[in-house]
Formats: sequence, C-alpha cells, structure tokens
Amino acid sequence: MEKMVTPPTPAFWRGKRVLVTGHTGFKGGWLTLWLHTLGARITALALPPQTTPSLFELARVAAVCESHFLDIREAQAVAERIRAARPEIVLHLAAQPLVRASYRDPVETFASNVMGTAHVLEALRGLDGVRVAVMITTDKVYHNKEWPHPYRETDRLGGHDPYSASKAAAEVVIACYRDAFLTAQGVAVASARAGNVIGGGDWSADRLIPDAVRAWEAGRVLEVRRPQATRPWQHVLEPLAGYLSLAEHLWAHPEAASAYNFGPLPHEAATVRTVIEQARVFFGRGEAAYGDGRDGPHEAGLLALDVAKAQTVLGFTPRWSLEQTLQRTLGWYRALSEGTAARDLCEADLAAYSAGGPP
Repeated sequence: MEKMVTPPTPAFWRGKRVLVTGHTGFKGGWLTLWLHTLGARITALALPPQTTPSLFELARVAAVCESHFLDIREAQAVAERIRAARPEIVLHLAAQPLVRASYRDPVETFASNVMGTAHVLEALRGLDGVRVAVMITTDKVYHNKEWPHPYRETDRLGGHDPYSASKAAAEVVIACYRDAFLTAQGVAVASARAGNVIGGGDWSADRLIPDAVRAWEAGRVLEVRRPQATRPWQHVLEPLAGYLSLAEHLWAHPEAASAYNFGPLPHEAATVRTVIEQARVFFGRGEAAYGDGRDGPHEAGLLALDVAKAQTVLGFTPRWSLEQTLQRTLGWYRALSEGTAARDLCEADLAAYSAGGPP
C-alpha cells in the first residue's frame, strides 16, 4: 500500500505572514520555495549562503521572499527584524548544523544553536499577532544509548558532541519560553526533531550525499568513514511537510504545542553502506571505499525515531521510501549537471511530492 500524508493546505497558507530563519541553508531554501508555492508572505533571516554552490543562489530563493542577511547571535538585530515583519507563524531553522564543525568550534555552535534560539523566542515576547512558532532541532537531541528501539519525544535529552548537546540545550530553552511566557501570550510553541535529510541542492561539507556527488562528479573514490552507522534517512520534503502540518495543527489546536519527531518509519532506518550502494545505482557511476569506523571524532552509530506521535496527532506519515528518495535526489544532481535549472528541479520535486504518487 502506498504511504500517504496530507500535504500542506494552500488555503491555509495563502496570505499568511510567515517568518523563516535559515532560508539560505539547504532545508530553509526548500521550505521558503514551498511556502511561496502555497501563497505565503515570507520574511526570511539568515547568514549569507555558507556553501558554493548554494541552493539559495541557484534556485533564486531571494526572489520569492523578503530576504535579510543577519546573524541570529545578534539579539537586537533579530528582535528589530522580527518585530518589523510581524509574523503570524515562525519557522526557525537557522543553526550551525554540522556535527564535525561543532568539534572545531563548539562555542560558536552553542552561541548559534542555543542563544540564537533564545533570541528568536525573546523577540516574540509581547509581539502582537504571532500565533505559532515551530522551532527545528534534530533527531540527535536524545541521550543516545545505542539501543535498538527508536526514541520517543519523552526520552532523556543529551549529547556527546557539541552539536547534539547544543540542540538538546535548545530544547530546554524552547520548553522554558513556551511554559514561562508564550503560552500565556497565546503563542503555540513546538519543537520538531527530524532525522537525516537528503535531497537535491545540498552542498554542505561532511554530509554523505553531497560528499558522494562531489567525489563522483570529479571521478574520485568516495571515502566512507562509518559504513555501518544507521540513520533515519528521509527526503528533505518529508520533515518540511511535517513542519507545515504541525504549524497548521497548532493554529487550530494550540494545546498540542510540545515536541514532535519526524522521520521514516523505524524499520526503514538504513546503514550508510546501504545508502551509498543505492546512490551509486541512481547516479549512474561512482566508487566507494569503506573504512572501519575508527577515523574522526565520535558520532552515534545507531539512531532511530519513533514517529507515532506525529502519526496520531497530525495524521502525518512519511510518503517516499528510501529507494524513491535516493532516486529523486541523485536524479536532481544529475539533471542539474546536465543543464536543468535548479528552480525547475525543485518545483518538479514539490509537485511530485504534493501529488502523492511515486517520484
């Protein structure tokens, strides 16, 4: 049976004032493009693009929103811009998003991910008109015991590496602002914890599919550090659909504000080796050399999410299988290299996802 999910509702989003942070990043760029197709009025805040190339530039994301470059670590600038935008809905994605980068600069990671989140929430205090804030964290917020069962939203938070720890700390900040300030103000604040996302347009360092595409396009062998690491892989549109569905639900049911997991069904978590072997097929070429997992800093070996809450409360179920996700993702990069415009590729993915059929 085909997996189905209720797509975001254009009638709901049309004309809504929406603030997106992190629109120059991979997920934020996709989300901004999607909100544009839904008819939202978007104000977006972020640092300039951190990769070359970037989805933000290739897909002309700035053309579909009121785009501002600023640093969420700067509290006054964040407050002034958010208050000027007067959003009804906030989708906060801006962050330092990489585990290995967090080892190189832990203080910057904590400043962006913890205090940056606090600055966005503080800007909402006393702001008229705001109804919903969906704050994006990560599946890595859990104190990972490498156990085989998936993590639920009520499991203990923690983090071995600075990235995971900073996101776990951000969860505490989010819950504090919800309970101490924003619920009484009429703002429904939820956190969203998503698994590993893949899709066209990601050129971040130290991420599996971007690393693979860079290596294979250059004719190099991909070096894989931890082939047996297991993750909840999903197409980028899956969690974004979840975030949008959550925002819609909170608008009508603010009492549902809490933490939500978004990811593939637990049995669909896959190893790095499985992902790469399938990716090679869909890319049409490429070699990989597999390490023994001992190189580099500590990273979790096994991680899966329980998504029953999102299924039960939101009616949200993942749509694309891992095979479909990889087919769509590698096809995106291949088509881009052959001359298809990035915006056209994104719009095709959005149409295919919204239509409910296979890629």
